[in-house]
Amino acid sequence: MIRHVVMFTWKADATEEQRKRVPDELSRLPGVVRSIRTYLMGTDLGVNEGNFEFVVTADFDDLDGYLAYRDDPTHRAIIAEHIQPIIEQRSAVQFEY
Repeated sequence: MIRHVVMFTWKADATEEQRKRVPDELSRLPGVVRSIRTYLMGTDLGVNEGNFEFVVTADFDDLDGYLAYRDDPTHRAIIAEHIQPIIEQRSAVQFEY
């Protein structure tokens, strides 16, 4: 199994509407990308200072499944239209388990 984890910090001028649109758009992907096995996302609870603000985790059977997700046109469009314009910082990792 491959797990993909990506974390974001939003730009200071990102509106609440823009921030809420991200999970709405991303939640469409499990119905579009067949290789997704589990797909979770959430906003940081704000318990610890300095955390990223939003996280997405996705599990795939293998590397090919992850690559299909990474390169999926719907996924790429969501990133370009709804995420890239408002991210200050992004960090990601993919690992096998």
